[in-house]
Amino acid sequence: MLHLLDVRCKFFLICLLSMSIVPANLLACFFYGLVLSFFFKNSGLNLFSTLSHIKYFIILLFFIFAVRAFTVKGDILFSFYDISITGQGLMEGILTAFKFFLVMVTGILFASTTKQSSVKNAVQWFLKPLPFIPEKRVAIMISLSLSFMPIILNQAKEISDAQKARCADLQKNPVKKIIRLVLPLLKKTFISADYLVLAMESRCYSDYRTEPEFTPSGKELLFLICGVIMSLGLAWL
Repeated sequence: MLHLLDVRCKFFLICLLSMSIVPANLLACFFYGLVLSFFFKNSGLNLFSTLSHIKYFIILLFFIFAVRAFTVKGDILFSFYDISITGQGLMEGILTAFKFFLVMVTGILFASTTKQSSVKNAVQWFLKPLPFIPEKRVAIMISLSLSFMPIILNQAKEISDAQKARCADLQKNPVKKIIRLVLPLLKKTFISADYLVLAMESRCYSDYRTEPEFTPSGKELLFLICGVIMSLGLAWL
């Protein structure tokens, strides 16, 4: 269902629903999570496998939860020296972390059911009416950025494995560890970008290309109506 949906409809809905989550309460977020789990199952994705791939993001969510739990004032549930955890802080932390999680899962669902070339075409279509914006150039920049992300992650893993093979992981200074990882990664990224530029120039790439064609599935109107109703419901709750 989502694979065949017009990318412009998906692009609009993901922006609308992500903004509607911001004022929503815990009950509304839980309902939206159930809707996401339904689409995950119907899209052929495994939620638990996806969670294992975003484990570092989940760790970040834990820190967000901890910050909210320790900083929001209210009824104290637990106190240790000058550190206090309040009931309001716990609820605020759970809600904030859950909202970030829902936005992340929504983005994963969008990326998993949409081709990168379709994302480029949708960005170009949305920016075309705006004056003074080179929509074709912006669209290809976004498309190349999405293509480079897995390459950068793979290069970071290769550098990390090479350093571990040379016992670099025994270094206790975190600043030195970051510098020794970031500098080679930047060098490899710039070299890959140079190769990409040369490849595009050798193929006479230019901004003047055939306009993209969209193939709607016929269910876009239904999804738009349901998406707007859900967005209003999330914002109202």
